[in-house]
Amino acid sequence: MKEKLDVIMSAVIKKKHIYGAVFYVSNDNKSIDLINASGNIEENSQYYIASINKFFVSAIILKLFMEKKLELHDKLSKYLSQEEICGLHIYKGKDYSNDISIIHLLSLTSGLPCYLIDKQVGGKKAMDDLECGLDQSWSIEKVIKEVKKMKPHFPPGKKGKAKYADTNHQILSLLIEKVTGVPVNIVLKNLFQELNMTRTYVYNDEKKEDFIPILYKAKEVYLPLFLSSTKNDIISTAKDQMTFIKAFFNGYFFPKERLSELHKWNKIFFPFEYGIGIQKFNIPRFLSPFNRIPEMIGHCGSTGSVAFYVPEKRIYITGTTNQQAKPNIAFQTMIKIINNMN
Repeated sequence: MKEKLDVIMSAVIKKKHIYGAVFYVSNDNKSIDLINASGNIEENSQYYIASINKFFVSAIILKLFMEKKLELHDKLSKYLSQEEICGLHIYKGKDYSNDISIIHLLSLTSGLPCYLIDKQVGGKKAMDDLECGLDQSWSIEKVIKEVKKMKPHFPPGKKGKAKYADTNHQILSLLIEKVTGVPVNIVLKNLFQELNMTRTYVYNDEKKEDFIPILYKAKEVYLPLFLSSTKNDIISTAKDQMTFIKAFFNGYFFPKERLSELHKWNKIFFPFEYGIGIQKFNIPRFLSPFNRIPEMIGHCGSTGSVAFYVPEKRIYITGTTNQQAKPNIAFQTMIKIINNMN
C-alpha cells in the first residue's frame, strides 16, 4: 500500500498548478496508517484548512448540546440580542429572523445569504475581492450588518432546501461565545489542547505566516486581515486533522451510536450533501459504473483541504493539495488513495 501511495503522490504534483500535497490515510486500529507528502509540502507542514473550520464549529455546538448547555432546536433569539436578530432574515416581505434555530444553522437550512459568495447591495461579491487579493476584515458584527441588507434564499427550515453559506457558521461561532462566555478562538484553542493537536491554531496574528502559502493558480493569496477577523480560521496539519476526525467519529463530541442522527442530508451542490454539521461527498454509481466511489462523510475546504471518514472501508483520510483554483484535484487524489487501500 505504501508503494501505491508513493506513486499517487508523485503523480499529483505533476498536475497543473499543484505545487505540493500531503495525504494521511488511517483506520482505528492503525493496521492502515500511511502519510505521504510531495512537492513543496512536507508531512508536518502546516496549512490553511479553509471550510473544514465549519466542522470544528459544528463539533463544538454538538458537544455543548450533549453537555445540556443548549438545545439544537433553540431559536437564536434565546442567545442573541434583538439588535443582532432584528431584520436578519426578511424573505419576500416577511420577517423570519425569530424563526431561525441552531439546527437551521448547523444544517445550512436557515436560508440566510452568504456574506462571501452572494451578491451584496450594489452587485459586488466579497469573495471576488478576496480572491483578487483585496484583503479586508470581516468581524461578526460586519457580517450581520451586511447580511441584513442582502436577500435570503428561502424561509428557515423549508423542506428539501439547503444553501451553502458561511454566514451560518459565523453566527454559530458567535453563539458559542454567548453560551460559554469565552471568545470562540479561545474555545478552539482549548479544544486543540484537549486533543493534543500541537501544530494547530486559530489564525490571529496578522504578521504570522508560518504555514504553506495559500495558492490561487501560481499566485500566493495573502489575507491576514480576513483570516484574523473571523476568529475561527484554522491552520493545521494532516496529522492533527486525523486526530480531530477520529475523535469526532469515535464520539468525543456526539455519541458514536447516535451519529446517524446527523445524517439528515440535503443537496447543496454536486456532489455534496449537507447533514447536521457534516458534509457528504457522494458520486452515484451510474456516474462511475466501472470504478465505484464509496461515500465519504466529513468536510472539505476550498483550498483542496479534506477531512473525511469512509464508512464502507472504515478508513479516514486527511490532507490538502493547497490549490484554490482546483480543489477537485484533492478529491481525485483521495479517491485513488481510498480505492488502493485494500
